[in-house]
Amino acid sequence: MEPFPLHPKTASSPAENEHGTDSGTAALAELHTRLVDTISGFDKVVEKAEPGFRTIAEDFRTMHQRHSRAIGEMLARDGHDPSRDGSVFGAMNRGLVEMRSWFDTIDVNIMDALVQGEKHVLEGYEQAIVATKDAEQRNSLEAMRDTQLAMMDRHCTPS
Repeated sequence: MEPFPLHPKTASSPAENEHGTDSGTAALAELHTRLVDTISGFDKVVEKAEPGFRTIAEDFRTMHQRHSRAIGEMLARDGHDPSRDGSVFGAMNRGLVEMRSWFDTIDVNIMDALVQGEKHVLEGYEQAIVATKDAEQRNSLEAMRDTQLAMMDRHCTPS
């Protein structure tokens, strides 16, 4: 199985944006929002998943929860309140899984949707890695991204 390709987008170097927020903090907050939304969707997937797929969903959710906590701590050190992160997409993710469960089983047949969501999170990692000024933080983000890629390599078939 080939590993998932990763095509980082080029981004500008860290600088303050028009709101006076460091672009590294803004990119990190965006990544955290993507993780919070993804976890919300995985909560519903785990609830509705067929037994054979539940373990995979739990693995992804646990990984994202661990990463979300670590990124929340980084944000708190930067003066950002991570409890305010998340968006309407978290509720949409939950709703879509709920509706799908009415008509179909929640098992490997949702893998394409899962992969698309994971790619969205990976894009957030790439943006945060490029935007951060702190080498230790960048190394931590790269390690989290690599863990996610390894999880995808283990559980998902690239499309």
